[in-house]
Amino acid sequence: MTRFVPRERLELAKNAEYWNAARVPKVDRMVLVPMPEANARTAALLSGQLDWIEAPAPDAVAQIRQRGFTVHANQQPHVWPWQFSFVEGSPWLDKRVRQAANLCVNRDEMKELLAGLMVPAVGSVPPGHPWWGNPQFKIRYAPDEAKRLMAAAGHSAQKPLKVKIQTSASGSGQMMPLPMNEFIQQNLRECFFDVELDVIEWNTLFTNWRMGAKDPTARGSNAINVTFAAMDPFFAFVRFVDSKMAPPTSNNWGFVNDPEFDRLVAAARTTFEAAERDKALAALHARIVDETVFLWAAHDVGPRATSPKVKNVIQPQSWFIDFSPVTMD
Repeated sequence: MTRFVPRERLELAKNAEYWNAARVPKVDRMVLVPMPEANARTAALLSGQLDWIEAPAPDAVAQIRQRGFTVHANQQPHVWPWQFSFVEGSPWLDKRVRQAANLCVNRDEMKELLAGLMVPAVGSVPPGHPWWGNPQFKIRYAPDEAKRLMAAAGHSAQKPLKVKIQTSASGSGQMMPLPMNEFIQQNLRECFFDVELDVIEWNTLFTNWRMGAKDPTARGSNAINVTFAAMDPFFAFVRFVDSKMAPPTSNNWGFVNDPEFDRLVAAARTTFEAAERDKALAALHARIVDETVFLWAAHDVGPRATSPKVKNVIQPQSWFIDFSPVTMD
């Protein structure tokens, strides 16, 4: 979280001409204040302690705007999922169960919970993206269909399926992990799931993600909630489904091991003409959705809130933001 300190001139002569030409106070330095709790960040902004916060508390968004502050948001290539375990004994080995979980989450209501600060996710990239493909499984809110799938898999309200998800209380790119996971927990309860949340510190979670579902650090979890960027094919797809990317090599936490995934990854890796490569990646993504490797919930919009003194903030479709245009009154 950020406190900006402006000044009228730079003392260094080599930069004086630039600053004089701009005729506005520029940001001299930023003081970064770590505040992992959203309500604390929001209170600090509204009280004038901070000029800029990341991820404001959703239930305070209306108040933030009413007080003359600005909320910036823009859809990013960023996915908020549950990543399933495919190791022996995992409850997610049954494809019907994975599909049911995806059909039981009311993403539109989750968006309301977050005051609009998300985009519902129905895959690792959104429809219309060059890598979207043509998945046959359509992710949507269909709880009756989810219940039918769970019943076919042998589960009911009297015999719910126990699953355990490892997540964090906060952390880099995690959006609002506790309320979001509690929301999913309630949704899935209606579809015969009994969800246990294992909430740990963010850096520990990130380390565990690299260790894999077979490692003791999973603590019996059969899914993990770590957000990820989908800016390039490796980050978006390959590291999660290529059997060679299983821990400790990369982030195939759930030990997906499917020859067809490996074939599609190899095809994408060895296709160098852009349009054909997009087709290869679209085929890979379509299979990822059809095989429901994740429970997809949201794409982040990177929300941040700034005081009226902060000007010229350009909200990117990226985790990375350019501070050079930013000025202070």
